[in-house]
Amino acid sequence: MSEHGSFDQHASIYDDTDTGSGRSAVRIASVAALGGFLFGYDSAVINGAVAAIEDRFEVAAGPLGFAVASALLGAAAGALTAGKFADRFGRLFTMKVAAVLFFASALVTGFAPNLAILVIGRLIGGVGVGVASVIAPAYIAEVAPARIRGRLGSLQQLAIVSGIFLSLLVDFAFASAAGGSRNEFWFGLEAWRWMFLAMAVPAVIYGVLTLTIPESPRYLIATHRIPEARRILSTLLGERGLDIKIERIRETMEREERPSWADLRAPRSGLLPIVWVGLGLSVFQQFVGINVIFYYSNVLWEAVGFSENDSFIITVITSVVNIATTLIAIASVDRFGRRPLLLIGSVGMAVTLGTLAVVFGTAPLNAEGAPVLSDVTGPIALLAANLFVVAFGMSWGPVVWVLLGEAFPNRIRAAALAFAAGGQWVANWLITVSFPSLSDISLSLAYGLYTVFAVLSLLFVLRWVQETKGVELEDMHGNTSAVPGEARRSG
Repeated sequence: MSEHGSFDQHASIYDDTDTGSGRSAVRIASVAALGGFLFGYDSAVINGAVAAIEDRFEVAAGPLGFAVASALLGAAAGALTAGKFADRFGRLFTMKVAAVLFFASALVTGFAPNLAILVIGRLIGGVGVGVASVIAPAYIAEVAPARIRGRLGSLQQLAIVSGIFLSLLVDFAFASAAGGSRNEFWFGLEAWRWMFLAMAVPAVIYGVLTLTIPESPRYLIATHRIPEARRILSTLLGERGLDIKIERIRETMEREERPSWADLRAPRSGLLPIVWVGLGLSVFQQFVGINVIFYYSNVLWEAVGFSENDSFIITVITSVVNIATTLIAIASVDRFGRRPLLLIGSVGMAVTLGTLAVVFGTAPLNAEGAPVLSDVTGPIALLAANLFVVAFGMSWGPVVWVLLGEAFPNRIRAAALAFAAGGQWVANWLITVSFPSLSDISLSLAYGLYTVFAVLSLLFVLRWVQETKGVELEDMHGNTSAVPGEARRSG
């Protein structure tokens, strides 16, 4: 984008002319996206353990909400520090650090003797989640050819929802095998502990596979390692126009000082407008309440009358729906663009969340004050919840990660993505920690608030979000003001 709020008028000459192996880019991006898989697993594994933790450590709603949300505080810290760390030590080394953090979290949380140690384990895993949430989209955007960048960027969300699915499936498997999440299983450890310990396996796989992929060529150029960058770029893009490509990257990365938070500042607005847009996308992605579905769905469905076993099954089905709709987004994001998918998703989320608010608001209450769903309202609530996941999964889930990876210019990408992701985890924490108390007051109130944020997300996209489909990373400049509508570009 230029200083006047539009993308450079230079044709994006690499959109259709890169001749390297698309398969190489897919393989490399897939390994990087495994960080997203662990991100999803670590975030959602608590779902199947919430009730058991509540009983085992005898915690009230407030401390329970904090324990569930503690990983998100770690994620915010990890996200805010990951950008500067990645700019200094490289994208690959940062991925390896994330793998170690996930492994340590699995052990600390699984063997936690009390709630405090459990929270520490969740915080460690949360830092890993935050690091992965920054480094995976940044790395994928930096290695992906423009013509398939949206699809490869969407792999991050596919990995996240796959991690969520596997964690919920593992939760279900251990709870079923032990006869309940609270019961002892192997070696005298309760089933809920094995839910956490199982994360050690994908953490090791992720760490090993990071040894098989190259460093980001844009990071290499920024650190003056041109021959290495040239070798990687030739594999990804082919030799045609490679010298011009390297020179354009070098011009956008060249600087005298190390990257810092100061790069994100603007004289009048505090931050560069594109950074405000990234932060807004991150916050709205969380304020619609998507993670309430994946962190609390078991206890939510039990509270309105379903058995623990049925609640596990419903949650696993919801995660499968999430994966299927993410595949839809991957197939369509480079065809239809980012902005249309966000708009469609906002409308779908507003309608389905509004339906849930009405269903819970009109249901009769039991002796404990929880709504009781009938043979009619129960299926309506289930359908609305899953259609909400459909609307989110084909839009705001994957598309926000695509935009965060690609919309920021080269010089500030890691720092701006870290700032936006940090804001995302703070927003996630606010929603997660507040839900138990909100639901004690009224489930209708909780879902009514999420409905309002879904409507606001629609207005935000209409006013501020630009289309980035097919635009080269080198054509995105940071001293820009966000302008509504599609970015102008040639080619």
